[in-house]
Amino acid sequence: MLVAGATGRIGRVVIDQLLDAGVPVRALAHRPDAAATLPAQVEVFTGDLTVPESLDPALNGAGAVFLVWTAPPPTAAAVVERLAAQVRRVVFLSSPHQTPHPFFQQPNPIAALHSDIERLIAASGLESTIIRPGMLASNSLAWWASAIRAGDVVRWPYGAARTAPVDDRDIAAVAARTLHQDGHAGGDYVLTGPESLTHAEQVDAIGDALGRRIAFEEITPDEFRSLSEGTAPRSVVEMLLAAWRAAVGQPAYVTTAVTDILGTAPRTFRQWAADHTTAFTEGS
Repeated sequence: MLVAGATGRIGRVVIDQLLDAGVPVRALAHRPDAAATLPAQVEVFTGDLTVPESLDPALNGAGAVFLVWTAPPPTAAAVVERLAAQVRRVVFLSSPHQTPHPFFQQPNPIAALHSDIERLIAASGLESTIIRPGMLASNSLAWWASAIRAGDVVRWPYGAARTAPVDDRDIAAVAARTLHQDGHAGGDYVLTGPESLTHAEQVDAIGDALGRRIAFEEITPDEFRSLSEGTAPRSVVEMLLAAWRAAVGQPAYVTTAVTDILGTAPRTFRQWAADHTTAFTEGS
């Protein structure tokens, strides 16, 4: 099994899951130094999605690929063509852009790219499984960890917007299972956590894990735009604001896909927070 994005948050855990299942693993890394911390039994290949021919050594002899697209769009067609010529199946990490819930129906350039790659995969003849995580629990690290570490108020828009954060480990477990287990060709799975939580409730859950109250202050969209200046592309900021605005006043979209595939319930956000307390207390 070849894991692209092997050093990322999801790909790294996919590798561990495959090794635990006794599956031989290859890792595709953009830079050799980034793969230095991978387990010794992983066969590491250097490759670049923007240079499709660089993938050939890693693809030669591989049976299936976990594909995380981390490059600009222009080479997607050539990469999928190479996959189809050399491997039997692909598990693609996409997004829930087809899900009939307002949160997922806002204009989103990443979702548009995912949709294009899905069409390329469907036309290629590859056996495919599409996995579509909703909001990731680990997003809270980028959003709130620095303020929480500093003991500051968490200032955020749309405190009443509800999502169902899914644990990276559950996403990785589903990816690994669908890679090495038969029966998932043609599968299309939206992955969520088990509960609908507002932003404010998620911050409260982190506070409970840390044993202290974290103050939450709702800010306006314009204040959030100013707060995000220089830290995120404006298109991403606008997409998030539109999605959160659309999510206010209704429960989050929750699926049973993690349980259906793994046979165990997905981790709750409280479990995720309890397992990541050091990220909110240490570092910078």
